[in-house]
Amino acid sequence: MSAEIAVRAAVIAALKRDVALMDGLNGLFDGAPERASAPYAVVEECLGAEWGAKNVDGREVRLSISLHDMGETPVRLGPLLARVEAGVTGMAAAGGGWRVVSAQALRSRVARQAGRERGWRAVADYRLRVVREE
Repeated sequence: MSAEIAVRAAVIAALKRDVALMDGLNGLFDGAPERASAPYAVVEECLGAEWGAKNVDGREVRLSISLHDMGETPVRLGPLLARVEAGVTGMAAAGGGWRVVSAQALRSRVARQAGRERGWRAVADYRLRVVREE
């Protein structure tokens, strides 16, 4: 299994195991949902790049997770964003033959949404470095 697919699936599984996070969301989606009721989370794009060394098969996987809320202020997103960060950065296994050697929050941003879906959106970007397990 590719590192990108394994990491993505592992992140979704780790976040779904967080009862407090899931109690604060109406759903956690792998990609943009057709219809969803806020607040909800989306595992968005996932980019992979070579990251290894001699005799080490490794990949660097960067992924984005967005949180969506219809509140007048972004105050509900703060605790949810903290739970997502704890879930992603605390991962040790990716499955599919890959092991996480580091997981780091890179950046996050919160902005008001415009257009069809009003409210607030928080996006957090993470970098996970994984190595193939023998």
